[in-house]
Amino acid sequence: MDSFSTADHEFMARALRLAKRGLYTTDPNPRVGCVIVKDGKIIGEGWHERAGEAHAEVHALKAAGNQAQGATAYVTLEPCCHHGRTPPCSGALVKAKLARVVIAMQDPHTRVDGGGIAQLREAGIQVDTGLLQAQAMTLNPGFIKRMRRGRPFVRCKLGMSLDGRTAMASGESKWITSAAAREDVQRLRARSSAIVTGVGTVLADDPSMTVRLDGQERQPLRVVVDTNLSMPETAKMLSLPGRSLVMTCSDDDAARQRLQQAGAEVTVMPYCSNSVSMEAVLDSLAEMEINEVLLETGATLSGAMLEQGLIDELVIYMAPVLMGDSARGLFHLPGLENMADKIQLEFTDVRAVGCDWRITAKVRVASDEEQETK
Repeated sequence: MDSFSTADHEFMARALRLAKRGLYTTDPNPRVGCVIVKDGKIIGEGWHERAGEAHAEVHALKAAGNQAQGATAYVTLEPCCHHGRTPPCSGALVKAKLARVVIAMQDPHTRVDGGGIAQLREAGIQVDTGLLQAQAMTLNPGFIKRMRRGRPFVRCKLGMSLDGRTAMASGESKWITSAAAREDVQRLRARSSAIVTGVGTVLADDPSMTVRLDGQERQPLRVVVDTNLSMPETAKMLSLPGRSLVMTCSDDDAARQRLQQAGAEVTVMPYCSNSVSMEAVLDSLAEMEINEVLLETGATLSGAMLEQGLIDELVIYMAPVLMGDSARGLFHLPGLENMADKIQLEFTDVRAVGCDWRITAKVRVASDEEQETK
């Protein structure tokens, strides 16, 4: 049974809304919000705005001033207890002499992971955890997965017709979905740490892979998986703001230098022969502190990653059009021949975006028992 009061829920909900303001700016840090309350009234609040700057708790404490003594703080993520680019927030809360701290979720970072909670309790502060934890986790899926499993969260974006087609047989695909859906994609890009595609998409569409939103300055890392370094130096993205990284198996120095001179960074992947390992790509991106990956690619690469269990979430924009039998399908999944082989999804959100529908689904991991029945 929930032991938290209605007021507790309301103040934590406010902290979560504040945390969401950092959705596009905190990378690679998590999005965090904090609300400080005394006698039922908010006396200070704040959110983490960008990496290297003050954390949410510090902003809230500054706003509360001397009134913070004896107050309650609502924080969406366990306060840090280590020195990074900024001092530990747990120490700041102790110094302010708060009476109670309510925390939505424990920080999975190995340098925190309960240490902040312990420090607060050792100082005599009442600490309650788990309030609106599920909502707090949805704010930082990439940070959580990178801390717990050493890989970024992978979100695959696709646009399709009502009959599940992504392009005509000729490759023509502009535009299946509406302008409203394409604008919504810009927000997906803006929250992402990196956008990943295959060289086939670059050769076919010459995409920009940039965020085009008013006031949005941060550009995600653009990653092209290119086994044989066939990406042209004239690719549009190489002349645009932000970094473009090509991940390859090729040791062709001339091709590598050609792309580097055009503005690309080129990484030759280890243990690589016939194709670039997408597991190795994700491992490498995690080492670069990439939290959320947006996969924008064709049916072959997205199908392979889905089959390998490397995609966490699908975001599919479905347009009210029919494209016919000869048009290209959503995923290339040649290995699925029997019903027992099907990939199970779980819808988490379905909503209208302009005249299209946006379907969000997480990829369901089969249990050991289910695997045994296959």
